[in-house]
Amino acid sequence: MGKRKAIAANARKEALKTVYFAKLRNVPTSPRKMRLVVDMIRGMEVNRALGVLKFSSKEASARVEKLLRSAIANWEQKNERKAESGELYVTEVFVDCGATLKRMRPAPQGRGYRIRKRSNHVTLYVGSKNTNDNQN
Repeated sequence: MGKRKAIAANARKEALKTVYFAKLRNVPTSPRKMRLVVDMIRGMEVNRALGVLKFSSKEASARVEKLLRSAIANWEQKNERKAESGELYVTEVFVDCGATLKRMRPAPQGRGYRIRKRSNHVTLYVGSKNTNDNQN
């Protein structure tokens, strides 16, 4: 690796040390359904977001709750202390499309209807309120 690339790689590593996130990949739910759940917690304090997800009737909320707990644990691991109430917020969360499985369903008169089984990737960032203010 050249000197310029090594310097850029080290800069990226240092930048990642101050970012706290978790990713959930290849979730067998359509991105549209997942975005409904994710929109409920965007910008919320993490303890309140956990409560919202726990009592939500959506199937995807259980997966996002587990992902949020993972992001909180990542924050605690990097900062070497426990997260206190009111300190952490969901700073950014987004859902991207994943792979789509294409299947055929028998239809009348010898036809076949296409079924698309969609999946998605969820990325969730947590941070403290003062870093959230600096970004805006």
